[in-house]
Amino acid sequence: MIYSRSGPTAAGSQVDLEANRINAGTPGPMEGFMPKSVVIAGALDTKGEEFRFVRDLIRERGLDTIVVDFGVLEDAPFQADISADEVARAGGSSIAELRSSKDKTRAMQVMADGLAQIVKDLYGAGRLGGILGMAGSGGTSIATTAMRALPIGVPKVMASTVGGGDISAYVGAVDITMMPSVVDVAGLNSISRRIYANAAGAIAGMVLQEAPAEAETRPLITASMFGNTTACVNRAREALEARSYEVLVFSASGTGGKTMESLIASGFITANLDITTTELADHVCGGVLSAGPDRLLAAARAGVPTLLVPGCVDMCNFWAMDTVPHRYRGRNLYPWNSNVTLMRTNVEENFAIGGMIARAANESTGPVAILLPMKGVSQLDSPGNPFWDPAADGACYDAIRSNLKPGIPLVELDANINDAEFADKAVDMLLEMM
Repeated sequence: MIYSRSGPTAAGSQVDLEANRINAGTPGPMEGFMPKSVVIAGALDTKGEEFRFVRDLIRERGLDTIVVDFGVLEDAPFQADISADEVARAGGSSIAELRSSKDKTRAMQVMADGLAQIVKDLYGAGRLGGILGMAGSGGTSIATTAMRALPIGVPKVMASTVGGGDISAYVGAVDITMMPSVVDVAGLNSISRRIYANAAGAIAGMVLQEAPAEAETRPLITASMFGNTTACVNRAREALEARSYEVLVFSASGTGGKTMESLIASGFITANLDITTTELADHVCGGVLSAGPDRLLAAARAGVPTLLVPGCVDMCNFWAMDTVPHRYRGRNLYPWNSNVTLMRTNVEENFAIGGMIARAANESTGPVAILLPMKGVSQLDSPGNPFWDPAADGACYDAIRSNLKPGIPLVELDANINDAEFADKAVDMLLEMM
């Protein structure tokens, strides 16, 4: 579907042809969107003044805009480039039906689905250079649903009343820049004008800024890392980069694991060095850095050559010591810093984690292998350190051995995960699979 200032039109129409002309950079008499327009998405029925304000600021920077209205309650105070009814229809309903039903939950879902479809269409047509939203919690949910439908690297700015809180549900695994609105998105005042101007400047600057071109394109390898596996991953990364690979390192912090998996699923990744699978421990124990039960499965399903290591599965993460659940207060707890508390996983938990690692290997449609560090899975899990527990590590390894399909390589190395020989072996095994 091609969207014009007056609504959608079928492919092959004059508007479609004109959009192609504009994207190709050829001259013509008809006014239209620039190839890299800023999409401004919001509920114009309640926040029209604010969106007109940022639209004008962005246009003053020399960028064209595409204003998309997802307000349900009333008609917009000015004509959007893409109306609320167009958004509703893209989501499978109509604005009239949503208003008459007065079902807020359904209306939000329809508008979120519709907006996501519209921005994907605009991006696919080469007409979306970035997207800006401004809203309270409800509008933030709708706008960020659409933002998460766009590829990583596309500029995304969300000025929101929830910007200073836990934004993981809104951002997910995508590069959304969340800006606290400080005051509610309700009119222009001495504070909000500055915030909205900053938001307009941020998205305009992102769209206008081009990343310097690389001298060469190198195959991409993903790697997972934590503070307790930094030495291992850094040595492995340097060895792979010396062989002309580009290594993308992701923090195993829940969001980091999800982001890494989303990139693997997108088809851009050549191989996966999954050394730090600690997010499984948080899933099993209920920690704060879980990446969910499907962690490790993206590479398995994509057939990407993968080396799996039970890195940092000795630790589950909680915030400050007073946030640790009461049932865990008697466990081996280690204050990593004033804001993060690590809990040593036990035998039962490690057995469950080992089963999840074996499952991922068993479901792999491409080359996969597992490497076990027999002298500890982290910096803290080594002889003389607070999390050294061979029995717990052994439970993880036993679960892997007993559940792993025959024929999948399983190598045991008499080293700690951060020893140089372990990193070197990990690189050798990954390269052999590739």
